[in-house]
Amino acid sequence: MAHGWLSLTGRDLGALTGLSRAADAAPEPIQAEYDCIVIGAGAGGGIVACLMAEAGHRTLLVERGSHVAPDPDGGDHLRNQRLSLYGVNAGPSLAENPRVDATGSAPRTVLATDGAWNNNASCVGGGTRVYGAQAWRFHPKDFRMASEYGVPDGSSLADWPITYGDLAPHYERVEWELGVAGDTSSYGYTGSGSRGYPMPPFPVTGSGVPLARGAASLGWETLPPPMLMNTIPYGGRNACIHCRHCVGFPCPVDAKNGVHSTMIPRGLATGLLQLATGAVVREIVTDGKGEVTGVALLEEAYTGANLRSVRARTVVVAAGAIETARLLLNSRSSMHPDGLGNASGHVGRNLQGHYYPSARGLMEEPCWDGVGPGPCIATCRFNHGNPGVIGGAMLCNDFIELPIIFWRNGLPPDVPRWGIENKRWMRENYRRTLQVTGPVQEIPSPNARVELDGSVRDRWGIPVARLSGRTHPETVKTAAAIWERCCEWLRASGASRIWGGPPGLGLSGGQHQAGTCRMGRDPRSSVTDSFGRVHGHQNLFIADASLHVTNGGFNPVLTVMAMAFRIGGFVAAL
Repeated sequence: MAHGWLSLTGRDLGALTGLSRAADAAPEPIQAEYDCIVIGAGAGGGIVACLMAEAGHRTLLVERGSHVAPDPDGGDHLRNQRLSLYGVNAGPSLAENPRVDATGSAPRTVLATDGAWNNNASCVGGGTRVYGAQAWRFHPKDFRMASEYGVPDGSSLADWPITYGDLAPHYERVEWELGVAGDTSSYGYTGSGSRGYPMPPFPVTGSGVPLARGAASLGWETLPPPMLMNTIPYGGRNACIHCRHCVGFPCPVDAKNGVHSTMIPRGLATGLLQLATGAVVREIVTDGKGEVTGVALLEEAYTGANLRSVRARTVVVAAGAIETARLLLNSRSSMHPDGLGNASGHVGRNLQGHYYPSARGLMEEPCWDGVGPGPCIATCRFNHGNPGVIGGAMLCNDFIELPIIFWRNGLPPDVPRWGIENKRWMRENYRRTLQVTGPVQEIPSPNARVELDGSVRDRWGIPVARLSGRTHPETVKTAAAIWERCCEWLRASGASRIWGGPPGLGLSGGQHQAGTCRMGRDPRSSVTDSFGRVHGHQNLFIADASLHVTNGGFNPVLTVMAMAFRIGGFVAAL
């Protein structure tokens, strides 16, 4: 069923989630001491906090952002997390959180409206509040990239200290405890058995029909992308209504299964988890022996940005690859003059995200039916085994694209960006355009990094993140090879004209940011062990994509969540 740009005015949005109701309540005072403090209420932190509370530990979950409710008018096309140019709808607040972009000839201060800021959501649920929710497992080869391909000169390509088999049972927990819709054929590329998914996949929609035909003519196997969304009522939440405001927006009917709607409410229900929003951790505190004892916290939402210490037996950092590295680097003392976990100098290095080569093709007839969420057909044929390059990517059609995003990113190069000819082209061709894209496996570089900037501070006087360096040139080679496959698929599907191009050399670390506190067996070349425990600190852990040694050729959120289940279970049992 197709829908217009939905107006949901009048829907009782506040009744849809327990968190929405909790947001209206007065905040509970933060106590002086907890068993565990978890920093960051996103994909990793939300899961660890829940597991700690369910294991009987008094836990404080600290989030610098706030609750984000769905827009009752159906979504703001100009200000959303998919297009940050004019503002964002899931944090952070723009003027209060600058960063320094040092990738060019001269460092410059940037806000979250600038692509160089490398935006990710900052709110309860983190990126899962507004994500597209593709729920791919990494390929078994993704955990042993150095063994499969060797180590290119100048890169920091390495194997993970764990295998796919170590993570497989935790992948399955995410799929069933949060809820994934998919087809069991999705497991084919992993080579492992599984109990399948709890919900059927999304159906093939308008753009998927010609792509299915094209893939068949090429002999390519396809499958429906697994999604952390309800195709049927599941977990007490509604089924997807197939609206177009999906990626970049909170779900208006609570069908998107992020940690805000699953694990955090589960943890709060124990009575042992406290969620503190609008609270900023300035640093992780250590004692005279260098052992972690808690955090220094700015509790703005409670008492007006007073700085106070909160003690805990265990601290878990899950603030995202850029902010987690920044926090460790800002936690300096006489015992740790370069920051916590940074004795080897690796905190902040190997920043990576995903290169996204994208090709668009013009079809003879309309292929856009407006049925969300959008991705309905994919191939994993090119994740590995591409001649002459390292790694590869899953390819699929993309989410329903807002007209303004298509206008900004999707026009052919010879179409005017303004004026009557632009309007004519948009009117006649927006519904006739197909897009194929995919997240390319990045080859990490030690020079792509997060550091502290000594001259720029945020609203609370804390030194901000300074981003510098570039990915490895091998990433660009892989992206070019994957872009050719995108074009091949579009040609076979009947596209009469194809445009776009592979990305050039640069730094990527936005919504899929990873790698800045990589896990490993050797403290001389890594920041944590295989359970996210920071080397040299028995009670300090990391539980976000900072740990990823490499970031796979898939959307990484299912891996972030599976790692959080593995780490959270380990920490809770200590």
